Amino acid sequence: MRTRLLLLALLTVAAQAHVGNPDIYLEGNAGPYRLFVAVRPPTVIPGVAEIEVRSRTADVRELRVVPLPLSGKGAQFAPVADKLTVSPQDPQFFTGSVWLMAHGSWQVRLTAAGRQGTGTLAVPLPSIAQGVKKMQLGLGVMLGALGLFLVLGLVAMTWSGIREAKLEPGAEAGASDKRRAATGAVIAAVVVAAVVWGGNAWWSSEAAVFDARVYKPLVMHAALEPGGVLTLKMTEPGWMNASSRPGAFTRVLFVRKMDDLVPDHNHLMHLYALREPGLDVVYHLHPSPVETGLFRLILPDMPAGAYKLYGDIVHTNGFAETMVTTVQLPAVTGRALAGDDATGSAKPWTEAAESNTFTLPDGYRMEWLRGSSLPHAKEASLFQFRLLAPDGSAPHDMKFYMGMLGHAAFVKTDGTAFAHIHPDGTAAMAALMLTGNQSDSPMDMDMHTNMPGMKMGAGLPNEVSFPYGFPASGHYRIIVQMKHGETVETGIFDANVT
Repeated sequence: MRTRLLLLALLTVAAQAHVGNPDIYLEGNAGPYRLFVAVRPPTVIPGVAEIEVRSRTADVRELRVVPLPLSGKGAQFAPVADKLTVSPQDPQFFTGSVWLMAHGSWQVRLTAAGRQGTGTLAVPLPSIAQGVKKMQLGLGVMLGALGLFLVLGLVAMTWSGIREAKLEPGAEAGASDKRRAATGAVIAAVVVAAVVWGGNAWWSSEAAVFDARVYKPLVMHAALEPGGVLTLKMTEPGWMNASSRPGAFTRVLFVRKMDDLVPDHNHLMHLYALREPGLDVVYHLHPSPVETGLFRLILPDMPAGAYKLYGDIVHTNGFAETMVTTVQLPAVTGRALAGDDATGSAKPWTEAAESNTFTLPDGYRMEWLRGSSLPHAKEASLFQFRLLAPDGSAPHDMKFYMGMLGHAAFVKTDGTAFAHIHPDGTAAMAALMLTGNQSDSPMDMDMHTNMPGMKMGAGLPNEVSFPYGFPASGHYRIIVQMKHGETVETGIFDANVT
């Protein structure tokens, strides 16, 4: 490390809060009712968000949903809620949709009603344009052919009209008629071409305006300083704050800052570092802010290799982002892991066989309680894991890890998907706090770090579950972290998703 290594941001993938994971999953309490919610945001804004809810409480009679801003005055004035449709095959499964009309941090607020009264649960989600929907090839060819037919038809009608409109029936057009017709046809062709050009220019201008609204995450640049210090510099790629055409935005739709970050589980940034291509070494680290847009971290001991870095941050308004970059590191002799920092290792995913049990270096083991069913893409599921002591018993000294029973990261091995997940779901805890969700159960440990009458770390279960759905088929690594005593255990599992 005698020389300075400049590490460039080689990969930045557009997604909200995670990479390649547009859907939002949340499990929580709506008063006395336990709900598992999946929200599939629209690709464009305005757009329709699809909602699926499974009630884990049998006596839910009705569910209603309404979209609201996550914060501000708009969050206090709810429009009329829409009623979700109950499945005729499954009375505990509800579906519906809501319109998201503006960009920013939003929530969908669910109200459940049943024999035990009513309760509410809010699901935070970013309302952002995620991309541009492309026209189907067949439709494009058909519309192009139709447009060409109309253009040629208009020129032909102009030519025929000028040549023959004044002729007597049966008379032949003379040379002068043909010259006038040719001149008129040329003029018509020029006018039509000008109209087509103007329409294309207008369309391109509107497309550029929309492209400025398509989500672009903050760019993260990394550099290794002497002494094993990693610096992470955030830069604004240009999103929502400007347009390619002056005056294109009649009002500011959404403004992103870099000086408005709020802690999520007591840290302004959660950094996952995964060694590629095998994803055989993983670090969960927490850089410290130095100034606006700049974080610094003294690295622990790390083996040499190319690492992909995923940096999670949350803005004051609840908008969460994941920044992505890659770094080539030499073997680093650094500090010992401390605090909430943790690491784990496994065989490269290309050499590992799928297993429901992961043996840890200290003799503990972690189990994936998934049964024999195969995971499917876009299928909302609870992923349950259990930590066992070397003798097979439940550890007696289970503790919260950053306020939760556990943390998990779901990573697609080709790098197109990454999600940092908590036991309550994919939403950041800072965003959940803005919704004002409240739990009526003192044992609902997924949502609270402190419980009345319970000593922190006493009597905690050795099992944790994570609500999630794989965004696409392929091979994934699941990184699960649970804590006992002062040790953070990191289990690594593989899944082939159909």
